[in-house]
Amino acid sequence: MGSLSSFLLPFAAGLVGGAMNALAGGGTFATLPALIAIGLPANIANATSNVALLPGAAASALAFRDEAGPVGRVPLSVLMGITFVGGLAGSVLLVVTPTRVFDLVIPWLLLFALVALAFGLQASAWLHARMTIGPRALVAAQALLGVYGGYFGGGIGLMMTAVFGLLAAVSPRQMFAPRTILLATANAAAAVVFVLGGFVRWPAAVPMLVGGAIGGWFGAQVGRRLPPGAVRAWTLLVTAATTAVFFARAYG
Repeated sequence: MGSLSSFLLPFAAGLVGGAMNALAGGGTFATLPALIAIGLPANIANATSNVALLPGAAASALAFRDEAGPVGRVPLSVLMGITFVGGLAGSVLLVVTPTRVFDLVIPWLLLFALVALAFGLQASAWLHARMTIGPRALVAAQALLGVYGGYFGGGIGLMMTAVFGLLAAVSPRQMFAPRTILLATANAAAAVVFVLGGFVRWPAAVPMLVGGAIGGWFGAQVGRRLPPGAVRAWTLLVTAATTAVFFARAYG
């Protein structure tokens, strides 16, 4: 693929991915296919995507900083610490996963994320109406989300929204700020491991990084005005299409 396409495609995917992460999560579904399309192995593409989206996640977190607060009865700083440690663990797991194994695993991770995106909020509402779960469960769930975020992270924003709706009775709109900050925390932890491990391809990461920062900032501004249904429909469409492509690629 030509050098111009190798610059423009990551930049455009970064714009879309950064905006998606700010709106509802799922930015990986835009960035990962673009990086694979320019020739990166899936695990290297995932690590590069994570690092490239970090400034966008940070920009979105900055835009929402005035709305940040505790989730349930758990301070946000505690959840950030748990997420960072989990993100480190998940990223180390990715580093030691062979490329071919990751190629076979990634479609199932995408499918899991798609199911969570499609049904997570309904499931959390159903469960929340029937049981009460305390802060300990919230902390444990966030630790698992941190590991998932460091290893892959596709759909983690919607997963956080669903899990926190169940465990802390937090509405999706109230989750914008803490979710965005926790996503940035998971990305930051993984970035440390991926950069030190040499898993980042900087010629692709830099234009995607710039696009992600721009998309993340504008996505946060639009997120305050856009109807939730429109955000959800777009995210599900991108997620379903990406999942189908990766299943065909791995098992076709």
